[in-house]
Amino acid sequence: MLEVNGINVFYGVAQALRDISIVINESEIITLIGSNGAGKSTLLNGISGIIRPSAGTIYFMGTDITHKRPHEIVKLGIGHVPEGKQLFSSLTVMENLELGAYLRFHWRNKNEINRDLGKIFLLFPRLKDRRDQVAGTLSGGEQQMLTISRTLMGRPRLMLLDEPSLGLAPLIVSEIFEVIQGLKKEGTALLLVEQNARAALKIAHRAYVIENGAITLEGKASEMLHQDCIISSYLGRRIRERDLSKRE
Repeated sequence: MLEVNGINVFYGVAQALRDISIVINESEIITLIGSNGAGKSTLLNGISGIIRPSAGTIYFMGTDITHKRPHEIVKLGIGHVPEGKQLFSSLTVMENLELGAYLRFHWRNKNEINRDLGKIFLLFPRLKDRRDQVAGTLSGGEQQMLTISRTLMGRPRLMLLDEPSLGLAPLIVSEIFEVIQGLKKEGTALLLVEQNARAALKIAHRAYVIENGAITLEGKASEMLHQDCIISSYLGRRIRERDLSKRE
């Protein structure tokens, strides 16, 4: 579905990504693990066309999207949920959702879009209750729900999710992860950047570790949950001690 082949990205003279190559298959959840500043968000921005690679290629469904503009990439079927709940804060919930379907708007698609709105409100009933509320007045969890929902209104075949649980209460995080797993069942592929590495590895098929802008490790997510280097670096000391005690 998605093939990233040896891309490099620079911010001025500073190199942010170094010969990055990843593959995402259809209906697959891939998680990208790394510390702050490792290059995770830069990779997502490169795939969605916000940043242009200086070298390498990116193919989606057999089409070279390396130098396409963001709206062209969205139209092909890639949706990006950025870090930081980047909403149109002065617009209502409904207006944000309608903008998510902007590239699909046509009189023939009106009923289809209304059906998609119905699905969104089933996923996140709170958004239905607040459909006429200004987005900037929503709680942090509700804003994240809206950010994900706005992206879903574009009917993506691949979703890029950048820290969807950042700063949210545990109950909201659980709700969002249930939605992510539901998307997998419906056939949507996902590339997930998530601070909660343990939770991400539990639902992912495969994982890549990125350090200093380069991929240093890749493999099955279920196996990475038990690798000492992943446990000590990304899953925390207490979790590491508990896992090691189970092996004794």
